[in-house]
Amino acid sequence: MKETMLDVLRYLFDHYMWEPMEEPVDKDTLAIELEQAGFEDPIIRQAFKWLEELGDRQNGSIISALSSVHSNQSIRIYSTEEMVRLDADCRGFILFLEQTGVLDHTLRELIIDRIMALDGETIDLEQLKWVILMVLSNGSEDGDQMLWLEDVIYAADADSMIH
Repeated sequence: MKETMLDVLRYLFDHYMWEPMEEPVDKDTLAIELEQAGFEDPIIRQAFKWLEELGDRQNGSIISALSSVHSNQSIRIYSTEEMVRLDADCRGFILFLEQTGVLDHTLRELIIDRIMALDGETIDLEQLKWVILMVLSNGSEDGDQMLWLEDVIYAADADSMIH
């Protein structure tokens, strides 16, 4: 099985995002652990870059710029490349999360940006849910929304394992 950058990100998320750490783990130690887990160095470096860019975008001017142009009446028009990467189910799920208040326009754009940064990987609905959870967990302060989305993701994973 060919491992993807998303597989590396999910591994990091599963092993480090929910567990309180006594000390932060440095990048070199993480890289060694990921290699021992079977991931290849180029994919590990891409995953680290993806996470760094996520942090930069959440702390940077992109979020400020998007926040200043918000309109509750706006409609997101996807580019051709975005529609290839995000099928109708994925775009519908993003819209659903916006309508339920889990995502605002800024988070939606950040999620789409992170999806497009997955180096040409076609994304299915389950993978999209994981990216959303990673983005929200990296910067969200709303624990209830995080728990709800985590339940949605893990319930879908359990259903897929049963069938």
